[in-house]
This record gives sequence, structure tokens and C-alpha cells, in this order.
Amino acid sequence: MGVRVDLNVSLDGYATTEGGTPDNPFGEDWNKLTAAYVATRTFRERVLHDTSGEGTTGVDNRYAAAYFEGVGAEIMGAGMFGFHTFPDEPNWKGWWGDEPPFHVPVFVLTHRELESIEMAGGTTFHFVTASPPEVLAAATAAAGGKDVRIGGGPSTVREFLDAGLVDRLHVAIAPILLGRGINLWEGLRGLEVGYEVATETAESGTVHVTFARAPVDPRE
Repeated sequence: MGVRVDLNVSLDGYATTEGGTPDNPFGEDWNKLTAAYVATRTFRERVLHDTSGEGTTGVDNRYAAAYFEGVGAEIMGAGMFGFHTFPDEPNWKGWWGDEPPFHVPVFVLTHRELESIEMAGGTTFHFVTASPPEVLAAATAAAGGKDVRIGGGPSTVREFLDAGLVDRLHVAIAPILLGRGINLWEGLRGLEVGYEVATETAESGTVHVTFARAPVDPRE
């Protein structure tokens, strides 16, 4: 079991875009930030439920497939769930559709007191007010020995990184400059210390950077 993160970021480190509207909640730059991921066959199958076989099958798709493998529980912030999109809608179930792509228990960090929401396909949203160690303990218990993924957004991910709770961080760096939004790296100077860092460039020009904790020798 491990704690992992996968995020799309720009060359200048931004993992969100601005200018969102109710009709386009992610903003006009989101499609550019996530273009390589959205183009993969795995994304089309797992998120769009497209079984046509269309989509890229190269390096980006390999990382997209790994995103869904071995995860037993997910943690996300209220923004990733989408509370800010329809804050006054009592029956709002997030922007992930009737069958979200997670298929595992999802713990949403929020100050709202809400009952859990069970969705089609095995996803159940649990709404919790807790510190990173506390919610991680609950997610670990629910994961059944599989990995726990910190899904985002970047502010939530930074909290877990700052607390030293992440075993593997994968960032897909899109070849674009955003200049605004929430920067993943803010306040994380020296993060690479204690991790083994590997890079791989995809056909799309996306650079996949992985920070993985060095394995611990049980004899030490």
C-alpha cells in the first residue's frame, strides 16, 4: 500500500486554470493543460465510456492506465468535487456524472455536514472534516490494502506533500505557460530530497516526472 498523486501541471507549475463559468467550470485553458491525457485511449474508455478503441496509445496512455491501477480509495478537496460550482444546490452530487470514474470510496475534505452519496459503478463519496493524517487513516482502512490516491486539487495535494505523507508523486508537465492559477510547487522548496526522481517525455511533448520514495531496507 502507498499514497500517490497524479496531476497535470503547466511548465510554470500551475495545476489549475482561471476564468471558469457555470458552463465551463474549469476555464478556457483547462483543455490545453489536460489535452494529452484526454486524448488517450484509457481516458476515453474510463471517463467517457467510449469503447470504440479511439485514442492515443503511447507514453501518455501508459501513465493514464497506471493512474487507475491498484487504487483502493481516493481523497479530494471540495473544489475537485465541485462544491463551488453549485454551492446552493442541496442535491448536487459533483460534476463527475452518474457513474464517476473512481469506482472506490472517495473522501471529500469539506466543512459541510453531508450524508455519504453512493453512485453507480462503486464510487461512494464520504464528506469529512479532518486533518491530512486523520483522513488518510480513514482512507487507508477503506482501501483494503491497495493504494490511496490524493486526487487534488493542488492545494490539497500540497498539504499532504508538506506533511510528508506522499510516497509517489507523478506530474504530467504540459508544454504550455499559464502564469496564473494555483501553483503546485509553492512552499515546497527542496521537495525532491528523499525521493528518487525520474523523467520521461511523451510523443505529445508532455514530460512525465515521477518522485518516488527510495525503498527502505528492512534490515536498517
